[in-house]
Amino acid sequence: MSAMQTDAASLSALDQQGSSWNRLALASPLPDPFCATTAWQLSWRDAAGSSLPVLVRECSDGLVQFALYRMGAEPVLAPLEGHWLFGCNVLGPAGADLLEEILREEMIASGRPVPRMIISGLDPAGDCLRAIRTRLSGRLPVRGISREVQCAASLDGGLDGFLSRRSANHRRKLQQTHRRAASAGLVVEPCTPLGEEDAAKVFSRMLDIEARSWKGLAGRGMNSPSVSGFYEAMLRRLSASGSARVMFAVHDGEDIGFIFGGLAGDIYRGQQFSFDEAWRSLSPGNLMQYEQIAALCAEGVRRYDMGPLTGPSMAYKHRWAELRMPMEAYLLG
Repeated sequence: MSAMQTDAASLSALDQQGSSWNRLALASPLPDPFCATTAWQLSWRDAAGSSLPVLVRECSDGLVQFALYRMGAEPVLAPLEGHWLFGCNVLGPAGADLLEEILREEMIASGRPVPRMIISGLDPAGDCLRAIRTRLSGRLPVRGISREVQCAASLDGGLDGFLSRRSANHRRKLQQTHRRAASAGLVVEPCTPLGEEDAAKVFSRMLDIEARSWKGLAGRGMNSPSVSGFYEAMLRRLSASGSARVMFAVHDGEDIGFIFGGLAGDIYRGQQFSFDEAWRSLSPGNLMQYEQIAALCAEGVRRYDMGPLTGPSMAYKHRWAELRMPMEAYLLG
């Protein structure tokens, strides 16, 4: 991919909140728009190693991005975040045109078949997948390799509207959680880091809490080496644009929980929340979720994206999220 590789200066220019990359990610009808932005995609590259070769091709109404990975000995062009495959790497109405252009140019330049490609974060009923199949399926096999269901909560109607879409049992438990927290002196404090120094301080506070959470104690938390650099880079990017949304649960000056996510336009994407296991009986997770939603509603955010619904640890999302959005990834070649 050396002839097509995007240089560091060009990537840096795209690594801005108002860049064409982020504009197209927000304008494209995607199941998970946040994960198509640079805050997700370039943060993964930071964590995976900045030497990873990257190709970004753009025009006024389209953008495609790939990193060169290897599956065994075979080179594969995949989205920069090639682990969960949440974010779409073919954006805008001209995205499929650019994809076809890359395939043609690489084949002419190399005189051999291009590496296989992974396109992720696709709506299975969307225009982007339809265009890819129309343009490329006659030349390359196009086959599905993964399927997720992303979930979200509408914030239409503000907090009252959100609560009206929850069960009576869930609303009752939230009221009980608030009463118990108030009685115990547990409060939730908003925190919007701005700039690198703020981001570093906030991330340090989150890691300290994570070490005391069930995930951290089990070696599966945000403080694990495999993901710590990713979330740190993400928080740094979000803080540069004022798009991070963090809250801490605090008791008598001590942090006992956090909830963290970021904005993609008027959509909030939750990332992580954790709390000190010693405080589990007061349900700080539910308390922080509620307070985050209340703050987002007051801000005019229209949707709370909660990520994948699959897996036993994701069952709690059924109570919070009523929207379901299928998402698929495809292998070309």
